Amino acid sequence: MLNFLKKNIALSWAKKHVRKAEEFKKNAEKNQEDLLLSLIETAKKTLFGREHDFENIHSIQEFQEKVSVADYEDLKPYIERVKKGQANILWTETPEYFAKTSGTTSGAKYIPISKEGMPFQIAGAQSALFHYIAQKNSADFVKGKMIFLQGNPELEEVFGIKTGRLSGIVAHHIPNYLQKNRLPSLETNMIEDWETKVDKIVEETEKENMTLISGIPPWLIMYFEKLIERNGKKIKQLFPNLQLIVTGGVNYEPYRDKMEELLGGKVDIIQTFPASEGFFAFQDDYKKEGLLLLTNHGIFYEFIPLEEYGKPNAKRLTLKEVELNKDYALILTTNSGLWAYSIGDVVRFIDKNPHRILVSGRTKHFTSAFGEHVIAFEVEEAMKATVEKYPAQITEFHLAPEVNPAEGLPYHEWFIEFEKEPENLDLFKNELDEQLRKRNTYYDDLISGNILQKLHISRLKKNAFHEYAKSQGKLGGQNKTPRLANDRKIADLLEIYKF
Repeated sequence: MLNFLKKNIALSWAKKHVRKAEEFKKNAEKNQEDLLLSLIETAKKTLFGREHDFENIHSIQEFQEKVSVADYEDLKPYIERVKKGQANILWTETPEYFAKTSGTTSGAKYIPISKEGMPFQIAGAQSALFHYIAQKNSADFVKGKMIFLQGNPELEEVFGIKTGRLSGIVAHHIPNYLQKNRLPSLETNMIEDWETKVDKIVEETEKENMTLISGIPPWLIMYFEKLIERNGKKIKQLFPNLQLIVTGGVNYEPYRDKMEELLGGKVDIIQTFPASEGFFAFQDDYKKEGLLLLTNHGIFYEFIPLEEYGKPNAKRLTLKEVELNKDYALILTTNSGLWAYSIGDVVRFIDKNPHRILVSGRTKHFTSAFGEHVIAFEVEEAMKATVEKYPAQITEFHLAPEVNPAEGLPYHEWFIEFEKEPENLDLFKNELDEQLRKRNTYYDDLISGNILQKLHISRLKKNAFHEYAKSQGKLGGQNKTPRLANDRKIADLLEIYKF
């Protein structure tokens, strides 16, 4: 009886939520401008606001003239003051949390999350579920157990500010109505070693009625493989009532075939786009491609055409100025005190009514040793098309330039860990090269002009990427091996895993 009530209450809430969401979808462009001016008004007496003359900003254009695009290094002096407990620096108060993330040049990054910002992190995830329930006209998954594969929820304090991984912070805000159904246990969630943690999660969940599972694809694959190894059954056999997988963090498409094989049956998938800086988008229609951009969640967005990113005076476009099917570096201004902040993600609009995006790559993850500027979306789409023509299963891959080969012209080297190899690797390789040439005219010109030779494929042993991540102390957590590089730092470390 209780489950019946929960299911019907969830369905009622979901339909009401979706009706209310139609308003922000229709008025996104105007709401964005109003939001920016509201953020500026709130923060005009902060140190950052005084230094950037917020008192005299009354339009998007004036904001862009006075506030330059910033990365973490640019904001770090302000954040260091915030870390010492100083208020009124980037935002009016000290943050409620710091989301601690790993950085490359900056070491650990401390991303502020304000009291105003934290509810939107939770609301984004809730909205994703409500849209799914309303579209499906079913909330059956609330009857069973749900697992959220996430980081350690144990938080440290930095001058009184609670600090930890975003997924660990979010664990403290799971709604009460989901707590009784939630797995794994707090004790298991606090295990730091990722392999030990997944083994324990398998033990806790393998006999349960799992109906919803959430996590990034590499984590899910590791969890599913361990379940199958222990039980000798595909996931859908083990969890016959599994209805929904919620995923995010990376593009799901390259993992789809592998996931479908492990699942062994129909399970709905909804993709999300969360980050420490905010919850940006989710798949509001689980049957269609694209993520709905959340334009009413305390974040003002700007978009720099990817070909201009990093250049002086690069155009900063607003929501009303973007074009479909073009790649843009994503720039954020948030109600946690990030101002014109370059998050490093690249997005592509596929619809403007409402505004739906694809996450097409990272500004720092590309291959352009020869001027080709190949991005993640292009290589992932090329791989997808190739696998459709020459069936294979890909566990993971990494692309790096080989600038000084022992003989012949330079080339792109693809390090690929196959779960199942194609019948003819040469045909597969030629098709992959052709598919990439179709998607990147610069790469095509380099091949046609005999500047580059066709790509090379280096086959890697099973579990190569798992072992690589483990060797670098980057197993689990929010760590993901970049699929593209402009140098051979990762490639050189993958050499030992070649056949």
